[in-house]
Amino acid sequence: MSRIKRRSAHRAAQRAAQRAAHQAAQRAAGRATHRAALSVLAAAAALVTAFPAVPAAAHDGSARPEERAALGAEHAQEHTKVREQLLKLGGYSQLARIDSLNSLTRSQADVNARFHPKAFGQFAEYFQSPDFAAHVAMLPTGKVLLFSFERMESDPTEEPAPTNTTGAANAGRAFLWDPRRGTGPDAFKKVTPPELVVPDGTGVKRPAPFFCAGHAFLPNGMVGVFGGNLGYGGGAGAKLSLVFDPWTEGWSVNKDMEVGRWYPSVATAPDGRLLIMSGHTDQGWGTSTSVIERFPAKSHPVPFEKTVIPRDVPTDTLRVDAPFGADSDYPHLFTLRDGKVYGLGRHATRQWAFDPVAETRTDLPARPDGVHRGYGSAVPLPAGLRGPDSVLVLGGDRDDPNTYRLTSGGGWEKQQPRAFGRTQDDTLLLPDASLLTVNGAYGIRDYGNGDYNPKSDLKYRQIETRNALGEWKLGPAQRLPRGYHSNAVVLPDGRVMVTGDELQQLANDPKIDDDMNGSIEIFEPSYLHRGNRPVLDYAPEGPLRYDAAFTVGTSTPDRVKKAVLLAPTTATHSLNTSQRHLELGIVHRKGNILRLQAPPSANDVPPGYYMLFLLDEYGVPSAAKWVSFR
Repeated sequence: MSRIKRRSAHRAAQRAAQRAAHQAAQRAAGRATHRAALSVLAAAAALVTAFPAVPAAAHDGSARPEERAALGAEHAQEHTKVREQLLKLGGYSQLARIDSLNSLTRSQADVNARFHPKAFGQFAEYFQSPDFAAHVAMLPTGKVLLFSFERMESDPTEEPAPTNTTGAANAGRAFLWDPRRGTGPDAFKKVTPPELVVPDGTGVKRPAPFFCAGHAFLPNGMVGVFGGNLGYGGGAGAKLSLVFDPWTEGWSVNKDMEVGRWYPSVATAPDGRLLIMSGHTDQGWGTSTSVIERFPAKSHPVPFEKTVIPRDVPTDTLRVDAPFGADSDYPHLFTLRDGKVYGLGRHATRQWAFDPVAETRTDLPARPDGVHRGYGSAVPLPAGLRGPDSVLVLGGDRDDPNTYRLTSGGGWEKQQPRAFGRTQDDTLLLPDASLLTVNGAYGIRDYGNGDYNPKSDLKYRQIETRNALGEWKLGPAQRLPRGYHSNAVVLPDGRVMVTGDELQQLANDPKIDDDMNGSIEIFEPSYLHRGNRPVLDYAPEGPLRYDAAFTVGTSTPDRVKKAVLLAPTTATHSLNTSQRHLELGIVHRKGNILRLQAPPSANDVPPGYYMLFLLDEYGVPSAAKWVSFR
C-alpha cells in the first residue's frame, strides 16, 4: 500500500474511532450514575490517545445538558474547557501529548535503572526550549545557536515544515541558549535572522528561510550559513549566504551564491575558507548541483579577527565539480591531515577527495556495503598528536549495523557493528576520544511503527558508545525518540546537549500553545561519574601558532595525564563536518604550569576556535577553555 493510501486509511480509522468515542460519551451522559459517565469518558480519552490526530469532540465546545445532569455543573465545565482547547489546537489531542510525555518519562526511568552512571553515563536534565533546533552550533562564547523554521502545523502526524509554502509563512527563526543561565525561558535569547525577499514570486519580506541550509565555522568563530528553502518544488534551494556573529550575536547578509542550494554540505578547508557542495537548486527537489563554491571568494581575505564581520562578500567557484547527484543530499565532508577535503556521498560509488589548492578531484574506492545510505553519521577518527587520517561511516541503513572506516590512502575496512541498524543518528567525538551515538530511527518519519506515528521502538532511544578498541555497547535511553532533524553537540563542560526532531517535540509538548515548542536533554557521559575533575585554570587568549609551544595553568598538575583539543561542532541532518579530536604533547611541567606543543599545521587543525581539555588517567576531563589557531 502506498504512503498516501496508508495515511488515508489511518485517517479514516481515526475518524471512526472518534465518532464511536463521542457517541459512547453522549450515551453515557444520559445515564443515571456519575460513575458510568466517567468510565465511558475515560474510555473516550483512551481512544483519543490511541488515535490522537482526531479532535476529542465533533461539535462545539459548549457545555451539554446531559453532561451537566450526569456529571454536575463543575465537572461538565471541565470537559467543556478540554473540548474548547482541543478544537482550538486542531487535530492532535493535548491529552495525548501529556500522556505520551508521561509514558516516555516512566519508561526512561524503568530502563535506565539498569545502567549505572559510572559505567554508562546518565541523562540528567530535560527541559523545554523555544526552537525545534533542526540546526545547531556550539559557539566559542559557550552559547549554543539553535535555528529552524516557523511551524505550519502543531499536529505531529502532519508535516510542520514550510517545504512547499511561499511568502511570509516560510520564515526562519533562531535562538541562543546560554547554559550558564540555566534551563528556563530566561536562558534563551531570540536572534531573528535578517528580513529579506527571496525569489518565490511573492515579493514578501520575511526572516531568512534558511531551513535545510548547510553551515560551518569561519576562523574568527563565526558561522557561515548557506542555502535554504524557497518554498516550492518539494524543496527548492535558496542562494542565501549568511553569517552569524557570536561576539555581537547578530546576523549579516552576503552576496547570493551562484546557485540555489537545499540540503548542501559545507566544510572548513586548511586555509580557513569554506567549501560548499551539493544541494538541490532553485528548480526544486531532484535538481542537484555539482558546482563547488568557496566563501569568501579568493579575491577577499579570510576573516581571522573577531571584528571582521563578512558583509556583501561573494563566493566564487572552483574549477572542479562535485557530482554527488540528486540522491546524495548532505554528503559528509571532512578535512583530513593531508589537506584534502573528503566528500563521502550517500551512494556507495560517489566518494572523492578534493584538493582545495589545486582545485582537483580524486576518485576513491566505492564503499564496500554497495548500497545507498540515508541520513546517518560519519566521524573523523582520532589519530593522536596529528589530525585525523581516517573517517568512520555508520548509520543511514536500518538493515546494516556495521561501521566502515575509510583511510586517507583510499582503502575501506569493515569495522565492528553497533547493536542494530539505525538512521537519523548523531555520533559525536568526546574529550576522551570515545564515540557516542544518540538519536536514531527506522526511517525519515518512521520510529518503528509506520510513517508519522509518534510512537517509537525503545531501542532507538538508547545511546551507544564506542571505546578505544572499537567496541560498541548499548546504554541508557533518552526521554524522547529523536530521528529526522535531531541534533547533538558536546558542551565545554563535557556534557552532551541532545535536541531536535520537530515531530517528536510537538507530540510531547506539555503546553503546545506557549512559545516553548522544543525540548533539550542533557546527557552526562560516564567520565563525569568517575571522580573529581582535573582543573584547567587558564589558557592563552590570543591566537596560537602552529608547531609552537604554549603554557597553561592547572591547580591539579599531578592528575593531568593528557591535553586534548576538541572542535566545537555545527550540525544538521546527521551531518557534522567540523568534528575533530587531537592530543597535545605535554613537553614540560613545572609546578602548576604545563607547556604544551601545538599541532604541526593547519592541515592537522584548520584555523579557528577549539575547546582545550585536560584529562586524568581515567579519562575524566576538566571543564574546557577556548583557544584559537591561525
